Amino acid sequence: MTDETRRWQGWREATERALYGPGGFYLRPEGPAGHFRTSVHASPLFAGAVARLLGEVAEELGTDGVDLVDVGAGRGELLAGVLAATAGSGLSVRAYAVERAGRPDGLDPRVEWTDRPPRGVRGLLFANEWLDNVPVDVAEADATGTARYVEVRADGTERLGAPVSGADAEWLERWWPLREPGARAEIGRPRDEAWAAAVSCLAAGRAVAVDYAHVRGSRPPFGSLTGFRAGREVPPVPDGSCDLTSHVALDACAAASSGGADTELVAQREALRRLGVTGDRPPLALASADPAGYLRALSSAGEAAELTARGGLGDFLWLTRRVPPADGP
Repeated sequence: MTDETRRWQGWREATERALYGPGGFYLRPEGPAGHFRTSVHASPLFAGAVARLLGEVAEELGTDGVDLVDVGAGRGELLAGVLAATAGSGLSVRAYAVERAGRPDGLDPRVEWTDRPPRGVRGLLFANEWLDNVPVDVAEADATGTARYVEVRADGTERLGAPVSGADAEWLERWWPLREPGARAEIGRPRDEAWAAAVSCLAAGRAVAVDYAHVRGSRPPFGSLTGFRAGREVPPVPDGSCDLTSHVALDACAAASSGGADTELVAQREALRRLGVTGDRPPLALASADPAGYLRALSSAGEAAELTARGGLGDFLWLTRRVPPADGP
């Protein structure tokens, strides 16, 4: 065992290194699609829904030239889908992919590749399964009920470290208090800060974060930290061999961006329904009138059902923050 694998560190530091350090999981050529299936990969209906949302934002802003910023862009799959869906719509889309991995070969040249969101955006900032991969520390209540940082080695071995203190302790007390010995939480403060920073890049429009998430009253008692590799859930081992993810305290993120009445939190099934993705089966009469059209509609309904399914992708939460123009309502 090397010195590095022996070293104890907090989960935030360990995750940062495992996901984004040299040889990190998210810097590999295959990208996220090589290991798990997101809504973007499940169906082009998702990109179509985002394209309709972008059109709504453009209409609200009174413009046909609109920005689209994809935060945590993977290999640009969502942007490629939205650009295809908006072709011929009259919209002029300035597309930005925000990603720490390098630009993939063959990506549409209209997409600007960057490692941070551009400032002064007028349009839609969209973050699908980004916040769950913002590294956070893990806390656990010891035998006396004191919340302590969980330390980990590269092989996944854990121990309890120092008591949680400062801003992290304040966050826990407000958003995820640990009262019982053995209870665990992911300290979401870095995600709150990351989301607030992303929202601040908008001059006008909407920012949307989509993730598996929870709110006060439904926090998982032992946290949700886990790993994924090649489509399978695996133990969370911070050695760069797997994804490391945990559900997002999205209500805390909502409060951090201080939207008030301009902030909304809804399930993906509701958000997509508003954008025309319902999963309704086509009428049987279409089968005889237009068999090919019926089969296409049936396939689309199946894809929509996956995107909106309870117990699956439909349980994602959509956090929307509207940013009105400085010179208007």
